[in-house]
Amino acid sequence: MFESLQERFDRAFKVLKGQGQVTEINVAETAKEIRRALLDADVSYKTAKDFTTRVREKAIGRDVLNAISPSQLLVKITHEELTELMGGQSADINYQGNPGVILMSGLQGSGKTTFSGKLANWLKVKKGKNPLLVACDIYRPAAIDQLHVVGESIGVAVYSERDNKNATQIAQNAIQYAKSNGHNVVIVDTAGRLAIDDEMMKEIESVKSAINPSETLFVVDAMTGQDAVNTAKTFNDRLNFDGVILTKLDGDTRGGAALSIRSVVDKPIKFVGTGEKMEALDVFHPSRMSDRILGMGDVVSLVERAQEQFDEEEAKKLHKKITRDEFDFNDFLGQIQQIKKMGNVKDLMSMVPGMGKALKDVEIEDDAFKQVEAIIHSMTAKERVSPSLIDRSRKARIARGSGTTVEDVNKLLKQFDGTRKMMKQMSNKKNMLNMMNQMKKMGIK
Repeated sequence: MFESLQERFDRAFKVLKGQGQVTEINVAETAKEIRRALLDADVSYKTAKDFTTRVREKAIGRDVLNAISPSQLLVKITHEELTELMGGQSADINYQGNPGVILMSGLQGSGKTTFSGKLANWLKVKKGKNPLLVACDIYRPAAIDQLHVVGESIGVAVYSERDNKNATQIAQNAIQYAKSNGHNVVIVDTAGRLAIDDEMMKEIESVKSAINPSETLFVVDAMTGQDAVNTAKTFNDRLNFDGVILTKLDGDTRGGAALSIRSVVDKPIKFVGTGEKMEALDVFHPSRMSDRILGMGDVVSLVERAQEQFDEEEAKKLHKKITRDEFDFNDFLGQIQQIKKMGNVKDLMSMVPGMGKALKDVEIEDDAFKQVEAIIHSMTAKERVSPSLIDRSRKARIARGSGTTVEDVNKLLKQFDGTRKMMKQMSNKKNMLNMMNQMKKMGIK
């Protein structure tokens, strides 16, 4: 995410490396590099120019403290301005009502139907709601089928009328159905088009007028860059939506839509989609996104994702097993499953400060754990609990069953043994203190 932009910003700040003070000349040079970085990220020229003007004015008027360098000062100012450019603070969605009604809008292919499912799942899991998905795309039968598949995958009911060609009527009937069946939030998935046309806009305007939603959201593919911003403006002029959803942000290395859209439509980005899985949905936090753009990682979001997936009681049980040296491959497999639920591996690793740059040219597949899981699944129940049973013939059998080699099996067994020993040491307070003392002696603080 935003790899190209990170690299260009890093290049811009290098202009000030080794310089003792901020001057109009070196700030102007850095600002020029920042503007180029934004333009390369597909940010509009006006937005990029206004942004760098504000950065330059703030930098020249700011005293540099002895504790920080000019480049650090520019990073701080740029961070502040990026955060402000993207909205300053996170924005909530309004799902209140009897029922609350959320209207989805956007072009075909933007990920609107998938996001509707993600939002329904988020409301169900995080907010304890009983949502109802409504299929109001009357032009594509496949869209109705897709929404039913999505709803079934997350255990959320879907309302559709396959023979009805009146989207407004379907939406109204769905709300009545929701009231009668205990659904407290209704998510209306409307039809998208390959391009904006008057017929499309009139239809969605009619739906909005009839159901009076508590929230109208515009879904846009982040990878379309400046085109996404222009489309958002057209939709907002007609619909006056409440917020923006950026999908496919995990595939966008530039970031132009995320940086520009707020300044153009004056509406907040509320959520971002970061993958295909139904859990791959994040509340948009401008400050955290600025951290990631500037290569600082996003530890807060990483911790939040971990807290959502790891059960406290299960963690206590696991700790007991570790201290008794009973941690086995079943536990190992369980930890892998929980990590996978947190999102794709490369995205998670990029949240660690400094890792984004290190992973720039590294390809990490979403199914990075596939081989490990295959090997564990090829073990017998006894072998998972007691890996010491796995001799040469068992290794050969496990390798055949998992479609791997004996070398792969040996590598996993060695890694597992090392992990178990490390976890045992980490669980022992005395060992932890010894480790910390050793680190201090080595000059590591």
